[in-house]
Amino acid sequence: IFFFLKECIAQAIAFGCAPQPFVSKVELRVSCKALLDRDTLNKSDPCVILMGQVEGQWTELDRTEVIKSNLNPVFAKVFTLDYFFEEAQKLRFEVYDIHGTHSIGTRDDDFLGGMECTLGQIVAQKKMVKPLFLKYGKYAGKSAITVNAEEISGNNGYVELSFCAKKLDDKDLFSKSDPFLEIYRINDDGTEQLVHRTEVIKNNLNPVWESFKVSLSSLCSCDEDRKLKCLVWDYDSSGKHDFIGEFYPTFREMQKIAGGNKVSWDCINPKYKLKKRNYKNSGVVILSDLKLHRVYSFLDYIMGGCQIHFTVAIDFTASNGDPRNSCSLHYINPYQPNEYLKALIAVVEICQDYDSDKKFSALGFGARIPPNYEVSHDFAINFNPDNDECEGIQGVVEAYQNCLPKIQLYGPTNVAPIINRLANQAAREETTKDASRYHILLILTDGVVTDMADTREAIVRASYQPLSIIIVGVGNADFTDMQILDGDDGILRSPKGEPVLRDIVQFVPFRDFKTASPAALAKCVLAEVPKQVVEFYSHKAFAPKCPILDSPNSTANTPE
Repeated sequence: IFFFLKECIAQAIAFGCAPQPFVSKVELRVSCKALLDRDTLNKSDPCVILMGQVEGQWTELDRTEVIKSNLNPVFAKVFTLDYFFEEAQKLRFEVYDIHGTHSIGTRDDDFLGGMECTLGQIVAQKKMVKPLFLKYGKYAGKSAITVNAEEISGNNGYVELSFCAKKLDDKDLFSKSDPFLEIYRINDDGTEQLVHRTEVIKNNLNPVWESFKVSLSSLCSCDEDRKLKCLVWDYDSSGKHDFIGEFYPTFREMQKIAGGNKVSWDCINPKYKLKKRNYKNSGVVILSDLKLHRVYSFLDYIMGGCQIHFTVAIDFTASNGDPRNSCSLHYINPYQPNEYLKALIAVVEICQDYDSDKKFSALGFGARIPPNYEVSHDFAINFNPDNDECEGIQGVVEAYQNCLPKIQLYGPTNVAPIINRLANQAAREETTKDASRYHILLILTDGVVTDMADTREAIVRASYQPLSIIIVGVGNADFTDMQILDGDDGILRSPKGEPVLRDIVQFVPFRDFKTASPAALAKCVLAEVPKQVVEFYSHKAFAPKCPILDSPNSTANTPE
């Protein structure tokens, strides 16, 4: 695995695509219903084996525990996977009836059914319910498997807390206590991790400690019901602090402060509680303020219902060559797809998992189109001006192949009209004021754009909309000037000097990927999309439609 990852990183660097510094992790929880009964005297003993594709081969990644005699099992085992938006991470769930502790459950008569999907499909739906199939595509009766996904990446925002206390025990002989507060997170294995230690308030039984900020991951591992251990001490310069008391809140209890209420806990000294009959507490600790600052991730938006709408724009300028000639970039070879189709299919195969209706807009530019054969830099390749969408990948491919004999390749290479079209469409949809729809525009072109000034202006305008632009250079042209549009080497500006709000363009020459797999191209061109989605919605302060750990006091913030 180490050498495989090393090779992946080397390829990414070779293709000019830096590996992502942070990886989202996803937890998958599995249950089944109405499994087949393979046993004679009792019910099946099911186990789910999770398979993943590594270099084209199915490999076991993990497996659940075995649940005895149960046709509707809910497994406790949690599958934890690294998630990459830019990859089609194929998974297979296989359910077996396990016999004995040494059985691996791979015999045909033990097979209770299986299901294949991608990790992207699961996180896009958040909860996936699929029927189980036996060999040769036969249904396994009414058997079904349910897979629930949850992101567990550590960057889930931070909380600002303000504590004070009333009537703490006086531990000093000639003065009052010098109290400070410690907060510990209790881990799953019972160990404790110090989260925060307040400053010491001198000679005060009613201290008001300074507010502090802590990440939700550090505070409670993003688990609202995880117990926290809070200790109050009387400071001693010798280091032998006197124990005043303790309390065990949860983050869910803390959030009851919403609406101007204050939340308090009795500060208890267990020894006093055992010895003193009328003991009530050693003071009261009060949470006087809580501000939850959510830092939403890409998966927060996707799992909150954000749809990724995909549009492809294809270059039909004369420089591509006559499509009837085998030397043309648009030549339709019956045995293998041309470069336009290879790039198109590689990217759409990833994006389709995040678009529920699987309808993709397909546009063309730089051609004379019927019926008047006037040059158009913004036309639907299905020639339906009222609906430019095609059904699935196959629908886009068919529309592309069908339009070639009907148009005349011409020029020039102007892409600003299509960028403006998508930006205007996204702006109209954005009036809903929620994170429900984001656009990806894939521009496939064989040359440097002719309207560079207008294109720069259009990109600056588009950077304010929920839109990312991917440009793939097809053929052997000199694409050096196209790097201007990609903001990796500096901030793109309009001809008037106005900078883009955010970097939304990724440019790659297809020739760099001729010897690589389609997945390598998709991984490179889509690698920046998650960051661009988060940057846009954070700038707008749009929370996911169904955010986690949200509260009336929460605010969305731009990630650092």
